[in-house]
Amino acid sequence: MTKLTKYWIGALAGTLAASVYPIYMGVHVIRDMITQGTVLEENYPKYIIPYAPIAIAVLIAVALMPLLLKLTGRVSIRAASALAIGAFFVSELLFESKVIVTASVETTLESWQMYMCVSFYPTRTLRAIDILIGAYSPVFKLHFYLISVVLIITILNVLYGFARMLQSGDTTRRKALVVQSVCTAFFLGLCILACFTAFFRDGKLTISALSAVLMGLFFVVLGVTMGVYVGSFLLGRKRAISVLLPAVTALLVTVAMYIGEMSLLSGHLYRFGSGFFFRGIGGIVLAPVDILIIMLSGGISAFVCRLLND
Repeated sequence: MTKLTKYWIGALAGTLAASVYPIYMGVHVIRDMITQGTVLEENYPKYIIPYAPIAIAVLIAVALMPLLLKLTGRVSIRAASALAIGAFFVSELLFESKVIVTASVETTLESWQMYMCVSFYPTRTLRAIDILIGAYSPVFKLHFYLISVVLIITILNVLYGFARMLQSGDTTRRKALVVQSVCTAFFLGLCILACFTAFFRDGKLTISALSAVLMGLFFVVLGVTMGVYVGSFLLGRKRAISVLLPAVTALLVTVAMYIGEMSLLSGHLYRFGSGFFFRGIGGIVLAPVDILIIMLSGGISAFVCRLLND
């Protein structure tokens, strides 16, 4: 048995182990839909979307790793990522449109996922703007989709990157893949923490110091994870490309996450404190602290990518 075969078996086993709960949630919901035609509110697993489709997408790409490595060679990472993203959106949209959740009324899962956001806020004080239970807008899912795609492509970058290294013997990307592994694992851990705690928010727009730190960290790590992903493909290029492009990518991804949050909160953002530093500037909604977070994601990405190229 070759090293590559052993690696693939280990990667598949690890992915299966990590996907047990998300896949279980998906099977649980499908079973209820088949037997009852609906999923009762009390039986609904939180955050089945997007995490069950993410698990399905990554599993498909990892299961097909030997075939994709053989057929697509140097572009296997890109091929696997494209396949996985396609599988994610197919399964995601099927879950959203076909699964019905019953509480006091019947609603499709895409709407229900939004309403689940308020389950963390039993003492909401947002009646003036009614940010979470107003008219449903699919734009709010932007940040869910963004998080999903980042997780999928960075996980596959690590798994396929090490596989390609074993296949070709080229260790140029080893250091970058190790850093990518750390960033992706950290970001995934924050995602899991958010699922179970929603970062301890209580329904107020001005959140606690702990919530502010965790949310700020989440935004920064998201940007850095994506910046390192881009930088891992640009090793050895000119600094303007290998450092600047990952930094710009990190900035744009963090901004996109803020746009998703604003869509979810009807044009508002959570405030990390009081005073000028935490208050929105003019008509752009972003506060100085938000701009700092965006700049940090780009700056850290540039610093890390510069180290990777030294």
